[in-house]
Amino acid sequence: MKITDLRCAVIGRHPIVRIVTDEGLYGLGEVEYTKPYLKPWVLHFREALLGEDPTDVERCMLKIRQRGGFKPYGAAVSAIEHALWDIAGKAANVPVYKLLGGKVRDKVRCYNGSIRRKRTGDRPEDYAEDVKWMMEQPQGFFMIKQGIGFHSNMKETVPDFHYGTKPSKSGYHGMMEQGQISERAMGHMLECVAAMKEVTGDKVSLALDCGPGWFLNDAIRFARAVEQYNLMWLEDMLTGDYVPWVNPQVYRELTVSTSTPIHTGEQIYLRNNFKELIETQSVRVVGPDPADIGGIAELKWVAEHAHMHSIMMAPHGTANGLLGLGALINVCATLPANFIAFEYPSASDPWWEDIVIGLPDQIVTNSMVDLLEAPGLGLDIDPEGARKYLNEEDAGFFD
Repeated sequence: MKITDLRCAVIGRHPIVRIVTDEGLYGLGEVEYTKPYLKPWVLHFREALLGEDPTDVERCMLKIRQRGGFKPYGAAVSAIEHALWDIAGKAANVPVYKLLGGKVRDKVRCYNGSIRRKRTGDRPEDYAEDVKWMMEQPQGFFMIKQGIGFHSNMKETVPDFHYGTKPSKSGYHGMMEQGQISERAMGHMLECVAAMKEVTGDKVSLALDCGPGWFLNDAIRFARAVEQYNLMWLEDMLTGDYVPWVNPQVYRELTVSTSTPIHTGEQIYLRNNFKELIETQSVRVVGPDPADIGGIAELKWVAEHAHMHSIMMAPHGTANGLLGLGALINVCATLPANFIAFEYPSASDPWWEDIVIGLPDQIVTNSMVDLLEAPGLGLDIDPEGARKYLNEEDAGFFD
């Protein structure tokens, strides 16, 4: 079998990768909808893969993986890897998890970080009402992740939130604010945490997505102050979204200062960039994203390395879409005992549920998702349903 084409089309806001072969099999991969600009970076790898046997996934990845160690190629390399595994599973007529060593669990646990509504404000009562709404959703999530601090609107809505330099409000999502947090803002955040825990009690766990933007002194102060609430973790306080460095030595100082678990990893690329973070035990939880880290095999390697160092694993997946859900389910079925749960992904638009084939009507029940038993990653796109969402330049994407 040989690859005859590598295609990419933006459907809705998701770049979708389609690898075509000379035997009629094809594979699909999805890029999260926050990166609709990725199409040219995906197609950058086309010439490198033409003529290769897609079922030799590792051989194909050796050609391109090293380019995935930094933005923006990480997401492109990852989506291509998913499509290769999709073909390999279809060729062997087994789900991809069988090719990764087989399942160790029959259902996979997920948590809620993406099913949300617009919060009415940033007061403690607004946060309490928000988690109450999430607890009432039919998926029965065992855990909710909520944005706070620099990963929220507080930096605009709380007066004098921090004393650092404030960039001009350009509307650019990748813009980062950073500075010493004021006493007023610190107290406000702690009041919001207390309000949320008043609602969740010990029935539903709470994690906080915090940054980046914190300096170490504030991060330590906050992490110690919330120890009484037994939070699942504090995520990305020091680095994270749009920050292309890891800073393991600073994370380690934060981690050893508190009993509150410290988490990072959603935008760390390749196993190489997790090595020091894990081997120095700089965090308690890692959360790589299979749509960024370099693919599902790369994520599995990091999970196993973390397991040897008693570090927990909770893969990121907020905007990975419903095809991305297939990748998450397959790899998480094979992960070792340090796996907590994956972040349940959402799609860019509600109509994705109408064009993705292979998902049950109720995907999540009591925070658990059944394994997908169809060959490959277990999901497909209905070409006829999807054509109306294609740009004219992508009219031949499904041919």
